[in-house]
Amino acid sequence: MAHVERGDAVPEELEEDYRRARAEVLTPLLAGLGLDRLILAAGASAPLPPDLVRFWAGLGVVIMDAWGLTESVGVATMNVPSPGGFRLGSVGRPLPGIELRTGEDGEVFLRGDSLFEGYLREDGTIDPAVDDEGWFATGDVGRVDEDGFLWITDRKKELIVTSGGKNVSPALVENALKEHPLIGQAFVHGDGRPYPIALLVLDPEVTPVWAVSRGVDPGPDPAGHPEIVAEVERAVEAANARLSRPERVKRHRLLAGEWGPGSGELTPSLKIRRRVVAERYAGEIDALYEE
Repeated sequence: MAHVERGDAVPEELEEDYRRARAEVLTPLLAGLGLDRLILAAGASAPLPPDLVRFWAGLGVVIMDAWGLTESVGVATMNVPSPGGFRLGSVGRPLPGIELRTGEDGEVFLRGDSLFEGYLREDGTIDPAVDDEGWFATGDVGRVDEDGFLWITDRKKELIVTSGGKNVSPALVENALKEHPLIGQAFVHGDGRPYPIALLVLDPEVTPVWAVSRGVDPGPDPAGHPEIVAEVERAVEAANARLSRPERVKRHRLLAGEWGPGSGELTPSLKIRRRVVAERYAGEIDALYEE
């Protein structure tokens, strides 16, 4: 898959091994899932964990992430299943007729024929949403790599600005933390503070399996079990090793219980309600900065 992703020629021996595995193992397995005739798998709305994308790619299903807004009439950028046409983790390149650039703060701007004219007012007039050159500020923050692929990192309004003036994408840090299977949910805080901290929630399905595989009895309070706490410590250290210095989580707390729409921490589409979490766990957050 890495050869195709980069647009390199696939070695004949590797290609033959894949064809055989596809025919003998993957196709029957995908048939059992009803996916043997799948032509294109696409993802959008929220980033998929890299290990999940790689898992499906290993089964022969490469998920092509796309990105766009209502204001861009849907998809504005997309990965395509062709040699060199995708980068797993990115949201692809702009579609024909769409121009893209990033501002000094990383905000993504769009311009093109499919972009809307503006917001309709009650009196029938249109409130323009583009600047004099036709650029629309999307509110998303990202970067464009040397091959023209867009990588979305966060929403501009959710960026953390530390007391030292460093911009930190909480979503980027949270996704790095959640790469460990034990960490099901993460909330990173640090706006106006000297460094980021994190509130972490165990994955309720993975944790018992992880514990049994290591001969650990998680008991009624897995978040307090020494071995689980130690493993989460190692997970945070591993995530920090991949992050820049301003992004690294200095302190964290493992919480009992899972967040959900019913308890108010998540939206119905399972996005974190940052204000709710920050207010509900204000005491824990303050304590992490006082330790």
